[in-house]
Formats: sequence, structure tokens, C-alpha cells
Amino acid sequence: MMEDDRLGRKPTITRESLLELAEGIVRSEGAAGLTIDALAKAAGITKGGVQYSFSSKDDLVRALIGRWTHQFDELLGEIDGLPPADLVRKYIKVMRSSQAAMNAKMAGLMIAYIQNPQNVIETRQWYRSMFERLGGNTHDAQAARVALLAAEGLFLLRIVGIDEDGEWRGFLDDVETIFEHLLKKR
Repeated sequence: MMEDDRLGRKPTITRESLLELAEGIVRSEGAAGLTIDALAKAAGITKGGVQYSFSSKDDLVRALIGRWTHQFDELLGEIDGLPPADLVRKYIKVMRSSQAAMNAKMAGLMIAYIQNPQNVIETRQWYRSMFERLGGNTHDAQAARVALLAAEGLFLLRIVGIDEDGEWRGFLDDVETIFEHLLKKR
């Protein structure tokens, strides 16, 4: 977790290594276990050392959500100009693969995240951009919007623990099956 700059200076804790540790805390203890103090203990540094990178728990949660969003967007790749059906197929594929690493404990951070009004604004903007890409009154665009809403609904249900018995993947399979069925009914 430490970086060595090979110039004889002491290794330092990086923002990225702190995020790795924070993610581990959330995986093992849930969102409630993630505190500045817990992160400092996990990193072997003072609370002030953590606060150098993250001024508050809100800042830390925001950085974790930003990290996950960035990773998701990277997996999604270029989506501008994709037809709505292709965009949603890609979205579901990426959601399926990226969600393998996410559990209800990690999704629970979203609850803390959306308590900040600025975070809500940014989340709305992200969703608006997705729906703009899925705009139009064509049958495919309508089916794509419904599938996206269903997939995102599943994500929100994971926050409240729907996946405790592994049901989430089956429900996502249902969304994908019905979406493809709707596309064929043109």
C-alpha cells in the first residue's frame, strides 16, 4: 500500500492506497464501519494523515463512489452515437461484470453518498445524460429506457440487500431476456 520513490525518503501513503483500504473496510464491515479513524488504523497512520487526503467522511465516500463510477465508465467505454438497444446491451453486460465485485455492503455507501445535495445533483446529471442517449420515440428507444430503469432498479434493490441469496443475477437475466423480447416485437 505504500509507495517508495527510491530517493531515500520514507514511503508514503497515497490517496489511491487509502481508497483501496477503505474499500476493504466497507467489504468486511459495511458502510457503517468506514470512518476516518478506522481508515487511519488500517493504514497505520494518524487521523490527520487520512484527513490530508480526505477532509471528511463525506469526502472519502464521494471519492469511493467517484472511483467506482470511473471504473464503470471505463468498462462501458465510448457510448456516444450507439443506438439505444446497443447501448443498453453494453450497459447490462458491464453492469453484470462490474457488479460481481460489488456487494450490498458496498452499495450501502450510496445511502451516505446521496445525503449530500451536491452528490444528488451530479447523480441526476449522469442519469439525464444516459436518458438523452436513449431519447426518441422509437420502439427500440422505449425498450432501452425500460431496460435501463429495470437494471438501475435492481442496483437500488441491492442496497437494501436483495442479493443476499444470489437472486440479483437471475433478476438481471430476466431484464435482459424481456428487453431482447421487446426488441423482436417490432
